[in-house]
Amino acid sequence: MPAGGRFSPAAFSAQLRIMEAMGSNGPEEGMEEEAQRDFGRLAEDVRTYLAMPRGATEEERRSYNERLNRAVLGYKEDREHLLAVISDRLLRQRIHDIAGYKHPYASLSEALFAEVIGMSVLELVLRNREGLEEIQVVGTRIFEVRDGCCRPSSYAFETEREVERIQQNLVLYNNDRINPRKRWAEVMLSDGTRVTMTGFGFTAQPTLTLRFYTVRRFGLQALSEGEYGTINGTLREMLLAVLAARFNLVLIGPTNSGKTHLMKALIGELPDGERIVTIESRRELMLARDFPNKNAIEYETDDEDELHHSTQAFKLALRQSPQRIVHAEIRDADANVYVRACTRGHSGSMTTVHANALEDVPEAITDMCMLDGRGMNPERLTKRIAEYVTEIGIEMRYMAGRRRVVRIAEIGWQSGGVTVRDWAAFNEAAGDWKYPNPPSSQAMSRLAAANAATAFVTERSDLRSC
Repeated sequence: MPAGGRFSPAAFSAQLRIMEAMGSNGPEEGMEEEAQRDFGRLAEDVRTYLAMPRGATEEERRSYNERLNRAVLGYKEDREHLLAVISDRLLRQRIHDIAGYKHPYASLSEALFAEVIGMSVLELVLRNREGLEEIQVVGTRIFEVRDGCCRPSSYAFETEREVERIQQNLVLYNNDRINPRKRWAEVMLSDGTRVTMTGFGFTAQPTLTLRFYTVRRFGLQALSEGEYGTINGTLREMLLAVLAARFNLVLIGPTNSGKTHLMKALIGELPDGERIVTIESRRELMLARDFPNKNAIEYETDDEDELHHSTQAFKLALRQSPQRIVHAEIRDADANVYVRACTRGHSGSMTTVHANALEDVPEAITDMCMLDGRGMNPERLTKRIAEYVTEIGIEMRYMAGRRRVVRIAEIGWQSGGVTVRDWAAFNEAAGDWKYPNPPSSQAMSRLAAANAATAFVTERSDLRSC
């Protein structure tokens, strides 16, 4: 100890460890190994400290957990706040450095931040958020989805352990877990950002999928403008007319084709006083946040919990006087309930279905309904679904560099089979929509009764001449 210097127990203890290490493994090797262990122990202490509940109320504790998640996902303000918390923790413990530990950061607190909060090489991807919609990690490989296109990233993890560390940070701060008994987890932030992760053993390699909330405007007018190009003015009028006439809608399309965005834009066009009930397994529509004046009830279901199963949500929803039911996705267990809702007074409802084409939708729903073993007549059920549940079909795809509505069609039943009458179809070669058929006479009568036909049929010669 230097003459006149103050005695530091921490420094003295560190010096003893260094001397012991030097005696056993040689000066540099022993020092580095011991320093690495010290850093690991300190990182675990900081991680545990950050994960401790904070706040006097449940709302304050939830807000703090949200901040932790946002910091891990790269949100600047939250990261700065957590870095300050780590620095304060070290200051209170009078820890300024770890003897022999080498790192590329300006301070020990930044090195610890990178370990317990930072996202390793994903930090480099997150620096360019322009058009970034998803980050997909499979093992050490990284893929970036920008403006609907998925491409391999120029960055990659060195080891899968880095991916697993990020997973553990996310689940720890979300009061969840990934372990040999549960090898997956999901994190959902209040701004709509969603993280889905799987561990080795459930998938062949650890995975991370970060889906960012990027949309700020909701309305058919916005979708018809150049920024999106999802529809044009004519399709906008068609969809407004369909809403006014209270046709039951079904949307199909691959993942990330824009179905949720379109559904939300349609909801945005409805009068605020209309009673809407939404049923989702993961709340993505976020109506209360983006449409605070709407008369909407939003259910978030858990099919592993009998008390909060989608079937239970439907039972309660039907007793809450809904005028329209918005079901995020028809699945096996709730297909029959949704069909009954659409045929018993809840016209104007919307849902999505996994199907390859609009022609397949009624039979796909029929197959799901038949799984409950009630012995229904499949042809009669398909006819009922085609005529009353899937009255208007909308197909979406990523095409010509944009998320497009590629078909709007009237679905019905004739001569013992499903019929699909296209009102609009996107012609990729021409880069524009064509209008093969006007609405059927039955649909025209319904549109006329709602004073909705004139806008997109009667005054448009291109449709009248078809």
